[in-house]
Amino acid sequence: MHENSLLYIILAAFVALSIASFFYGYKSKLSVKLRWLFGALRFLSIFILLLLLINPKFYNTSYYNEKPVLTVLIDNSESVSYLERSQETQNAVNFIKNNDALQNRFDVSFYSFGESLNTADSLSFSEKQTSLSQPLLSLNEVNKNKVAPIIVLTDGNQTYGADYEFISQSLKQPVYPIILGDTITYKDVSISRINANRYAYLNNEFPVEVFLLYSGNTSENATFTVKQGTSTVYQQTIQFSESQSSQVLNFTLPANRVGVQKYTAEIGKLQNEKNKVNNKSVFAVEVIDEATNILLVSDIIHPDIGALKKSIGSNEQRKVTIASPEEALNDLEDYQLVVLYQPTSRFTELFNKIEQLSLNYFLITGSQTNWTFLNRIQSHFTKSAYSTEEVQGVLNTAYSLFSVEDIGFNNLPPLKSSLGDLTFEGAHEVLLKQQILGITTENALLSTYEEGSQRHALLDGENIWKWRANVYLKNTSFNPFDDFISNLVQYLASDKNKTRLDVEASSFYYNNGDIRVKAQFFDKNYVFNNRASLNITVKNIETEQTNTFPLLLKSNFYEVNLSNLEPGDYTYTVSVTEEPLSVSGSFSVLEFNVEQQFLNANVDKLSRLSNATNGAHYFIDNFSELEQDLLNDTRYETIQKSEQKIVTLLDWKILLFVLVAILAIEWFSRKYFGLI
Repeated sequence: MHENSLLYIILAAFVALSIASFFYGYKSKLSVKLRWLFGALRFLSIFILLLLLINPKFYNTSYYNEKPVLTVLIDNSESVSYLERSQETQNAVNFIKNNDALQNRFDVSFYSFGESLNTADSLSFSEKQTSLSQPLLSLNEVNKNKVAPIIVLTDGNQTYGADYEFISQSLKQPVYPIILGDTITYKDVSISRINANRYAYLNNEFPVEVFLLYSGNTSENATFTVKQGTSTVYQQTIQFSESQSSQVLNFTLPANRVGVQKYTAEIGKLQNEKNKVNNKSVFAVEVIDEATNILLVSDIIHPDIGALKKSIGSNEQRKVTIASPEEALNDLEDYQLVVLYQPTSRFTELFNKIEQLSLNYFLITGSQTNWTFLNRIQSHFTKSAYSTEEVQGVLNTAYSLFSVEDIGFNNLPPLKSSLGDLTFEGAHEVLLKQQILGITTENALLSTYEEGSQRHALLDGENIWKWRANVYLKNTSFNPFDDFISNLVQYLASDKNKTRLDVEASSFYYNNGDIRVKAQFFDKNYVFNNRASLNITVKNIETEQTNTFPLLLKSNFYEVNLSNLEPGDYTYTVSVTEEPLSVSGSFSVLEFNVEQQFLNANVDKLSRLSNATNGAHYFIDNFSELEQDLLNDTRYETIQKSEQKIVTLLDWKILLFVLVAILAIEWFSRKYFGLI
């Protein structure tokens, strides 16, 4: 309690005593007993009331011991099982769990990781991808204010995400890798990676890039072949040596048939080679007979132009051409979609020709848009623009024309838009609402509208390049933004009639990634129905095995993850339980087990990780040394901490009841003795 509060309490007691004495001590005609009774009651009531007004604070300090946190990260990927270290890994985990010395010294927690961080309830060693960087960064953030060393049981072979060696400098906690796998180097040749476009055009040739690796100290020759079915479409003899341990092959293959074309790449096996799984790899290309041509028209230079070209062009099914308004008039009928960036009066003839050809367009406005011209040249909307402002986007979850995933629009940098009310003359759907200074307005930032068979979109804001850059900073990938633009462009460029059940599926997937199928279902008024029950029936063409899975609601679409499907060719049917509506198709699942490509643990990389974080590395065969190193490390001592709690008198609610009770007793007593 503060000294001033103590003085106020003494003063309050004096005031209360004085008032009580004045009423029941000074010239009082009551008996001595009643004077003492009523005086005490009056003193207590006034004193408690004054105490509540003073409201002194009481400080309560408690002490507790905080043990350092010890986090155990366990590699749950298939590579651990393939390297025959799953049982040893489980034994190591059990050793730590049952070690009383470590349990008493640390707060021990266990996590497993594959593609992401998970609780280590059980270990299956079945994850198809390995990302060590993401779990390390997550734990670093969770324990940033604590002493929290990390034990990692892993082979160090990462197949997904950012390189964990590059993020080691940002880790604040020491990392102790327990290395799984064989450290002996065997003679081995492998296909490290194949780069091929997902799509190719009919009667063209598509490029293929293959990375080959060799481990050994002798000179070897091996034959590399690419087969389509039983036919060899490419073959080359490769020479390896200790000094020439890698080769990069670049060649082209013909695209002669429309559809998914599967290829098997294989490098010849060496004598006494231990790992033969990584000698073969499967890839596929979908051959299409034509591309979607997109025309991007602008008469100004702006970063948005490059961002849109890269984003739209990230889908290999689309070709993007940039032109001025005058250049765009040539061969305009060859394009399925025209992107009109900040139109001015120079776009007059182009607008007229677009209307004549009934082309779809995507209109983007900004600070350099001539709104007087734009209001006059088209009749879909008007805006009285008079100055610029910064606006953010908020996803309209009720949007129903195509599936949209929220990429965190309201956290993206604001776009520059013209201030003024945007009024649509006809039917339209708002995809993104405008948000200004945290307040969501009725104006649309991004909307779509249709006129007969034509489809249009309006983005009322410039600097969308900042969105793409921000998405990359947060995800180390442009994919979320590019997928959003791709879905918008696919809707705008399509001449497909609206259907009540729309299904989105790829023609082929790799079994080490997600196999997702999306669908949208609309009622008879073409309003998205979020209460429907959708199922997908998948049939393996070879085995004729059939499985049915429900599609789960995700915002404005339904989705199912079929990642457990075995490699093979499948047909599928998406159906609606309540109505006789269904859509059928087919896809292939290609085998590619990246976790089986490794023969050894990556000792050097794990060693550099431990050194960079002031930890140490151990091998699974002698990891028990780690126990003594942790127990003897003075950095990991139990810390005594204090916690001070401040309690005010007003928090003691019982004083209010005591005050009311005293006043009531005084009143009834006075009533009883006839003083009232």
